Amino acid sequence: MRKFLFTFRLIKSFVVFFLIIAINTSQVNTAWAKRPPEIRNQQEINLSQDMHDQDLSGNEFVKFNLTGYNFSNSNLQGAVFNNSNLTEANMRSSDMTDSLAYATNFTGADLRDVNFTNALLMESNFENANIDGADFTDAVISRIQQKQLCKSANGMNSSTGESTEYSLGC
Repeated sequence: MRKFLFTFRLIKSFVVFFLIIAINTSQVNTAWAKRPPEIRNQQEINLSQDMHDQDLSGNEFVKFNLTGYNFSNSNLQGAVFNNSNLTEANMRSSDMTDSLAYATNFTGADLRDVNFTNALLMESNFENANIDGADFTDAVISRIQQKQLCKSANGMNSSTGESTEYSLGC
């Protein structure tokens, strides 16, 4: 019986010891936790109003206010603009292939000649945006967005050769 009590106390001591270490280690690891997407790239990208001709592929701009920013001729392949405000932004001739812009505001933006091939654009607002020559081939948009965009669909994309109207399925 004594041996059993000794063994039980020894096991209990080890369990308590490992629990203390586990608790202390988990508190230290919280400092190294992954930063939320809203601030993940803020130190990595030197944002300025003029971001034209930049390679910004794969960067995340989540919940950013980018009103009036110039992203013209930039490589934005695979970029994320979720819940961002791109009102009156200049995106002309940028490559947004495979990008993600869920619930993004493109109101009044210059989207002429933008390549939106395979982009996910659900719930985004394109009111008064200039989409002449934009390519929406295989982009995911809602039926409501499609009808709205078809009203102003014009031109042909200079890099893909695709008509805006055809790429939207108008």
